Amino acid sequence: MRSLLLFIFAFFISNISSAQDTANYRGMTVNLDEVVVQAKRVGFDVNSFIKRVETDTTFYRAFRNLHLLGYSADNDIRIYGKKGKIDAFLKSQTVQTMEGTCRTMKVLHEETGGDFYTSKGDYKYYTAELYANFFFTKGTVCAKANGESIEPSRGNLAKHKAQLKQLIFNPGQPIKGVPIVGGKVAIFDPEVMRLYDFSITSEDFNGVPCWVFSATAKKNLGYFDKNDIVINELITYFTKDAFDIVNRKYSLSYKTLVFDFNVKMNVQLVKKQELLTPTLVTYEGTWDVPFRKRETAIFIAKFHEFTR
Repeated sequence: MRSLLLFIFAFFISNISSAQDTANYRGMTVNLDEVVVQAKRVGFDVNSFIKRVETDTTFYRAFRNLHLLGYSADNDIRIYGKKGKIDAFLKSQTVQTMEGTCRTMKVLHEETGGDFYTSKGDYKYYTAELYANFFFTKGTVCAKANGESIEPSRGNLAKHKAQLKQLIFNPGQPIKGVPIVGGKVAIFDPEVMRLYDFSITSEDFNGVPCWVFSATAKKNLGYFDKNDIVINELITYFTKDAFDIVNRKYSLSYKTLVFDFNVKMNVQLVKKQELLTPTLVTYEGTWDVPFRKRETAIFIAKFHEFTR
């Protein structure tokens, strides 16, 4: 009996071990869980899936889709001081309406505290200004079919905001024109991918079966390799039936003598009016850039009641 139990145990362990596997994609070693291994055996193309992850633009476009839909939004922005107390805040409810591809926004309710605005009514904090640039609309603004503004603003500030949007909303791709950091976020570049552990697993998100692609900075990296890490973690949930992104969470940080930042975000998306769009965006981060006071902020944006 004892030998039989040992045999069964050994057989079980051997099958567990054989269920773990890896895939190789352009020099990238990707760990696969048991469900992915089984799916691979019956036709799931791992390399095609990774290629889809690498070239994906739907996540970035999902935020542009907010320029093509009417919706209600709950906005909650909090700016924190050195001792962890709230220095300023904004809470509001807004409604965006559409006429063709032109959008207007109405503020139903707004509550602020601290020095959220300057004496001239401008945003005092860079984080609040960026939030407004992402999610608020002044006057009537028209967009192309892909949600991009027909007459985008020009100048260095607009350029920097566009680069920051790409960093936040399309992580993993190189950012042109951004010194030091721009190439370090390109986790699919051979020089960068060597710093990461990659995996594909099978998990549910809000009851929806998903393939989950994860990129996590390797532990025990050397001093110089650690200094090349910008994306600490990037996890994306793709639906198994349509490969729609339904959740992405990531952590970004970098520190130099001139500037530093540490940001964590979590984004949930759904398909509304046949367009993939965010329904929840949470942000927690701190920035320290030249000529600006350090900003530590948390914001939560909720989008609902979509129309088209």
